[in-house]
Amino acid sequence: MFIAPRVADKKDWITTETGDWEIIIGLEVHAQVASESKLFSGSATEYGSAPNTQVSLVDAGMPGMLPVVNEFCIEQAVKTGFGLNAKINLFSRFDRKNYFYVDLPQGYQISQFEFPVVGEGEIEILPIDADGNLGDPVVVGIERLHLEQDAGKSVHDLSPDETYVDLNRCGVALMEIVSKPDMRSPEEASAYVEKLRGIVRALGTCDGDMEKGNLRADVNVSVRRPGGELGTRCEIKNVNSMRFIRQAINFEARRHIDILEAGGEIDQETRLFDSVKGETRTMRSKEDAHDYRYFPDPDLLPIKLEQSFVDRIKAELPEMPDARKARFIADYGLPEYDARILTSDKVKADFYENVTKGRDSKIASNWTMGELFGALNKAGLELEDSPVSADALGGLIDRILDDTISGKIAKGVFEKMFAGEGTADEIIERDGLKQVTDMGAIEAMVDKAIADNAGQAAAAKENPKLLGFFVGQVMKASQGKANPQAVNKILREKLGL
Repeated sequence: MFIAPRVADKKDWITTETGDWEIIIGLEVHAQVASESKLFSGSATEYGSAPNTQVSLVDAGMPGMLPVVNEFCIEQAVKTGFGLNAKINLFSRFDRKNYFYVDLPQGYQISQFEFPVVGEGEIEILPIDADGNLGDPVVVGIERLHLEQDAGKSVHDLSPDETYVDLNRCGVALMEIVSKPDMRSPEEASAYVEKLRGIVRALGTCDGDMEKGNLRADVNVSVRRPGGELGTRCEIKNVNSMRFIRQAINFEARRHIDILEAGGEIDQETRLFDSVKGETRTMRSKEDAHDYRYFPDPDLLPIKLEQSFVDRIKAELPEMPDARKARFIADYGLPEYDARILTSDKVKADFYENVTKGRDSKIASNWTMGELFGALNKAGLELEDSPVSADALGGLIDRILDDTISGKIAKGVFEKMFAGEGTADEIIERDGLKQVTDMGAIEAMVDKAIADNAGQAAAAKENPKLLGFFVGQVMKASQGKANPQAVNKILREKLGL
């Protein structure tokens, strides 16, 4: 039996009364190709259309209809393969994967099995633990990327007694990215999916929208004694958020351990994750490849790519997340953590680069990752829907850097910007928030604070911590508008510190 070579760090083991257990995780990520038409027909792929309005005779599995390969989807798969540092196969083939679903009108799925368009590759991930700390880099192997058509959708909630079928998704092009069983913790698994999403979004080959189901993961979980033989795996289908991926793995791993420690055996099966209850449940027994009776699709010729076609795609690749992260560290002087977060998604990276133009890169990073991302998360908004644009946030930072307002006042200004009250300049002018930088005015406030608190002033020479008391008095007198650096400088001079 195959032994997975990597043993998890001890911090990722699950320890029970019988000893230590290690989680083994492999993922099959389905990424919908960013194409306006389906893999084998000209039907549209627009999300949210009325049921069964984007279905051709090919999609509906009508007799005599012949599929025609969408060349653009092949190109997108090759492009994604380069993003995965993977081998591009000049020869690939489509097969029929035979199984029955009411929303699979052909009675089979056109997929790839023995000869996928993309072969082995690897990507590096940096997991983040529950406390927000970066872990060590982990290399996850890619088994393959193959193209296949999606099935339709069964709708069960319109009637208690009936199931409706919507074939709009039927035939939509999917890239199934199959990892090797190289992940050892829920955090590594979610970091892997996040990295994949960043790659396909940077390439433009998939929009990565997990809420719409355009990126979803089948999670394979097993447990073993550290370094031992692989256990029987179970597959959790169609998990569509990073948080749910972590929850599903945690529950499933402990379910396996409970069964094994009670002397039972794990049944290989496919399961579903109930996000409300936070648990998995049986869907069906797990099929093996031979159960699907794969054979070459007789209606489709093998795909033979010209090397020039592959070379052209490679030459046109955009900057990838890893390269962009390295550039952010080198050019902007950002720490690893900031660069990783900001380049995990093309939209985030583009936004940050607009914010930091001509400005202090670390301050721009702090405001983007701290105030803005925090406010968006609290409001349940995506960055694309941010009420504060990159230019507007940059304008706020300008007012901090030129000492118009302090960092503390800037936070209040930001809250008003986020609420739609205007730009930083408009809010500062309207609310009279400009910082007092007149050294004479500040010195007068300092003198008054010292005169009003002569006892503390005398004691300050013996107890420098009292400086904070006087800073507070001056800031209170100035209604928070005095320049903090100037206040500190003058106080130190006056108090002889």
